[in-house]
Amino acid sequence: MQQPIYIVVSIVLSALVLLGIRWMSSPRSAVWGNRLSALSMFAAVLLVLWSQNIISLPLLWAGIAAGGLIGYFLAVRATMLQMPQMVALLNGLGGGASALVALIEIVEKYAALELFNQVSSQLALIVGGVTLSGSIIAALKLDRRIAQRPVILRGHAFLAGGSAVLMLALAAVTLFTGAPLATAFSVAVVLLALIYGILFAIRVGGADMPITISLLNSFSGLAGAICGFTIGEPLLVAVGAIVGASGLILTQIMCRAMNRSLAHVLSGSIAGYKSAGGETEPESEEETEDREEVPVEQILAKARKVIIVPGYGMALAQAQGKVKDLLDFWEAQGVEVKFAIHPVAGRMPGHMNVLLAEVDVPYDKLCEMDQINPEFAEADLAVVIGACDVVNPAANTVEGTPIYGMPVLKVEEAKHIFIYNLDLNPGYSGVENPLYKMKHVRLCLGDAKETLAGLLQELAEAFG
Repeated sequence: MQQPIYIVVSIVLSALVLLGIRWMSSPRSAVWGNRLSALSMFAAVLLVLWSQNIISLPLLWAGIAAGGLIGYFLAVRATMLQMPQMVALLNGLGGGASALVALIEIVEKYAALELFNQVSSQLALIVGGVTLSGSIIAALKLDRRIAQRPVILRGHAFLAGGSAVLMLALAAVTLFTGAPLATAFSVAVVLLALIYGILFAIRVGGADMPITISLLNSFSGLAGAICGFTIGEPLLVAVGAIVGASGLILTQIMCRAMNRSLAHVLSGSIAGYKSAGGETEPESEEETEDREEVPVEQILAKARKVIIVPGYGMALAQAQGKVKDLLDFWEAQGVEVKFAIHPVAGRMPGHMNVLLAEVDVPYDKLCEMDQINPEFAEADLAVVIGACDVVNPAANTVEGTPIYGMPVLKVEEAKHIFIYNLDLNPGYSGVENPLYKMKHVRLCLGDAKETLAGLLQELAEAFG
């Protein structure tokens, strides 16, 4: 293919990928945006194969077919609850592929590479390796295969800093060596990058996974773009840069939503915090008596505006179906119902939106934090389902805690609050939630799918 035609088609495909990402910013067009970006990426792969005159190579098509089948079966089998770990795994595979391509380039023709390409190859090894191992750790945390709380090893900072310094030093030395030594040093760089990725991700807690996944998504695109410089493929540079930039923008949005710096999140600082009182103690009889004595049936019957707050506990209990039943029942009675979605609720950006969309909750019912917070004071009832940190008013008052200063949903301003959580334990931040002891709060502890079934029964009786 002639170079001018190749450049024009590359620009068009890059623009289509960008358009697909733009469409994915709205729930109504997200499906078409995803399809457009996927088809554009597939066309980009075919374009590269064609431009390199290897489109007819059987081994390549066998690899594409095998990868496509594996991806299809993984996607079909993955539940909405498992979507965050699948995204994390795909991020890792993208970074690993970039590192592998760069390593092959070094092994086969390092001596023929220009200095710029040699530098970019080492950077691709580093970013790709960190993305691969870091994403695997994130996926294991999300899948509850390893501890979701931050894990800080003895001498963690020294191990992480030492591996990073040694990795960068070896990468620099590689630039001044011949091909045989360059290969050996490059393998060492990859191994150190994998180690650093583990140390980097393992100290991040489950509560910070939305930010971590966004960052690793950015890393996977960055690794692809750097690898594109190594092999001299401008289309890979462009598409990788788009993915990297979009992931970085999303990471910044998530950090702002938590009012925390990226460095603070990645430091695993939550691990160093311990609640003074440990787990929340069960209420005493006096505290129980202090609660409002308004009958539940009366609260339900008089409620004309209800705000539902979903959290990760809803995802774990797979209770979104019951939530949809609640929505349908209330709307049939003429009750106004909205959903308050905190940006970091769940384990990846938009996790709650995806779960609720699965059961056909209308998109216009899903309200972002800034939009819904002024409405809590007008709500007759707020129903919290499996959420803790994102509704914890201690974020506004208790200094020195991991969530201090983090914007939260103002649930406490509602006239009445029903909380359907598994228990009274603090969330991933470890900060006790004073909401549990407020007088206008009703606690319904247990598996959300079962407790919400009880709420539906109470609703039927209240409107019966």
